[in-house]
Amino acid sequence: MPIIYKNRKNKTYYLHEGKTKTGKPRYFFSMKTDGELVDEIPDGYEIYEHPSNAQVFLRKKQPRLVTDLEEHVVQKYLKKLGTNRPYMTDIKAETITIFESSHDPDEVREVYGPLLKYRGASERESLVQSIVAESSHYMPILRFILEDEKDRQFIVQRYCFRGSIDDWIYIDGPDPLEKLAQHYIKHLGQESFFDLV
Repeated sequence: MPIIYKNRKNKTYYLHEGKTKTGKPRYFFSMKTDGELVDEIPDGYEIYEHPSNAQVFLRKKQPRLVTDLEEHVVQKYLKKLGTNRPYMTDIKAETITIFESSHDPDEVREVYGPLLKYRGASERESLVQSIVAESSHYMPILRFILEDEKDRQFIVQRYCFRGSIDDWIYIDGPDPLEKLAQHYIKHLGQESFFDLV
């Protein structure tokens, strides 16, 4: 059975094996089924879906310094947000990055309202969620970086969208992740986010 992966945009990818110029195996995902399909993920590799554009890769397993409990802390405060705009997290080594969707479900309901009004409530909501999932791009917006592995202290940065900067800027820390997440995640989707410096 070939390795099949369905990304958040509902596109199906198949894992293929090719060869490099030196004859070594090379693995890649494609939506096509022709070619040499792979039946199992090679040792030391993992499937990775990029948060920004939902592209699917097979990559070497990444070291992870962030614990499951620390990931849960960030997820807990994201769930408390008073917005319908979707967010997702990505963890690489010592960094937890929060990505924000380019689409808000409320805006989609407003734009597509005339087309959806003759459908049942559950079908309307399903279509809205499908539109958001399939057409959204995600931008990195806030991140927590493990600064002190022994004492589990993090710093927090936000992405600055000013034309002259367009880069990550330091906001606060080092402090415990719980304190930083509680204080800063609530600003996502708010005007106050852009005042964080």
